[in-house]
Amino acid sequence: MPQTPVEIISKLPASFKKAQDSGDLLFFPSSVHEYDEDGVKFEIRLCPALQKKPHLPTPHFEVAAQLESSRPDPFSPPYVPNLYLGELRDEEEGAEYVVLFNKYSVVPHHILMVTKEYQSQTSPLHPSDLVQAYRLLIAGQKAGRRFFAFYNCGDLSGASQPHKHIQLIPLEDDGPPIERLARAMKVDYPDKPFALTQLPYANHVRRLPTHLASGSYDELERTLADAFLSLLDLTISTVRRDPTYPAGTPSYNAILTLEHMYLVPRRKENHILSETSEPLSVNALGYAGMLLVKSDRELEAVKAESVRKILRDVGLESVHELLVNDHVEDVNNSIQDAV
Repeated sequence: MPQTPVEIISKLPASFKKAQDSGDLLFFPSSVHEYDEDGVKFEIRLCPALQKKPHLPTPHFEVAAQLESSRPDPFSPPYVPNLYLGELRDEEEGAEYVVLFNKYSVVPHHILMVTKEYQSQTSPLHPSDLVQAYRLLIAGQKAGRRFFAFYNCGDLSGASQPHKHIQLIPLEDDGPPIERLARAMKVDYPDKPFALTQLPYANHVRRLPTHLASGSYDELERTLADAFLSLLDLTISTVRRDPTYPAGTPSYNAILTLEHMYLVPRRKENHILSETSEPLSVNALGYAGMLLVKSDRELEAVKAESVRKILRDVGLESVHELLVNDHVEDVNNSIQDAV
């Protein structure tokens, strides 16, 4: 039976302890190192125990029939009872989701919102995906917790599973580090995309209305879908301007908070660290300003090389202003043609 986002969030403390005590959920303690780089504060989370986590190869984003024949899907039934938190149903679209704990948790209460029927992690976020994820963020806020959601789309995004899922993580402060930059931006037109110009890689951001959390379903759906489509259009345009971009469906990372939506186009999954010659996988958490490392050696290598350089390497050059100028020129040409 479907539950409400409030019911799901209220279960987290007791259910997390039960899952951890049973051994079905593995929690890896970590330490957060704040790192100020050119006035931008990043967080680097050090978790040595992750070296023991089984390595998962980059998935092949197959259709459901191929997936079933190749390897088990951990996001399909039968679910591990202690990792299962319940189900959500979008009353307008009829879309259904299962909410599960992340089996390998670095942050307590890290949850996954998974499409009940198999969908590929290469597919864009649908309006119902956005509405249900946003409602979980609202439920977290009502419970005195601040969550943010993220989605790794495509084989260059750092995604570890081919079954479509959005991840949600609670924070101790008022949002991921990237929110500080977005909040500080003066935006003349709140319903238009903007870029965080302090960052050296392509990023596209939309500010969400302050009253959205109290809005109706229709307003949530309309606002979130419009924001996502405008950012996706810019993301695809950014990719098209790069003649060296790999063939295939574009990959990107999406981040959603109560205040902003972000899309970051991706060129590749891993950055090879200069000091260690080892790959560092980057997903949406990196672009939220929260890189994850597995050793002191890796931590020092990241600091020595620069977080900004790493994120630029696996991302794309920012052409946001060029895209905006092109759009304005197209509009002006259309007006002149009409006259």
